[in-house]
Amino acid sequence: MSQSKDNQTFDPFDPTGMLKQMRDSNMESWSKIMTDFVNTEAYAESTGAMLDAWLTTSGPFRKAMESSMAQAMAQLNMPTRDDITRLAERLTNIEMRLDDLDARLSEGASSNDTQATN
Repeated sequence: MSQSKDNQTFDPFDPTGMLKQMRDSNMESWSKIMTDFVNTEAYAESTGAMLDAWLTTSGPFRKAMESSMAQAMAQLNMPTRDDITRLAERLTNIEMRLDDLDARLSEGASSNDTQATN
């Protein structure tokens, strides 16, 4: 027996029916309250202030962590994030140059083919 949400009646043979209805109405109420609360200017300002404070206080910790990780990686003879980034940039540059050379060779080969046929 399926019933629509609009036509919910109490079923004495469903022991959890009343709890489900209470849960649904409670969730609906909280949803409306939280939506109204989150859409206020005061909430946006307080969230912005908390985020700004967190970012400000976590900056020195992040720098210290990056420094200690760089030292640990150097001691283990492993590349750091900056090393990998520089390597990726160099490889990208090499790939672009190879593509340019390939395009020039293709142009040269096609121009040689057209000269040979004339």
